[in-house]
Amino acid sequence: MLNNKTEIFFPARLIPELRSLRGESWAELVDRVASLPQNDPARLAFLLLLIRLGGCHTCHADAYWAMQGCARCSRNTITRFRGSDDELLARYETAYQEILDYVQAPAQAG
Repeated sequence: MLNNKTEIFFPARLIPELRSLRGESWAELVDRVASLPQNDPARLAFLLLLIRLGGCHTCHADAYWAMQGCARCSRNTITRFRGSDDELLARYETAYQEILDYVQAPAQAG
């Protein structure tokens, strides 16, 4: 049975729940992006980071983690990340730069 708390990709409403799962630099990042508007590149980069780390793009309704819900999956994703907080923040910075590059790219004519 599908958990009614499961969404297609990592939902931004869960950002604050990830605050205490790592060190101080992680908590500061969570605090900062949680307070930003929905379309802010920094917030979008955080969502992209979680989508990539958690494998949201391959999740489906019958998947074990989908049945557990996004909140549980995202908490496990962050706590089980084997790299350091610095590595996690570097991945965030990479996602942030990708978002900026995309937003700043000229529109491609179809």
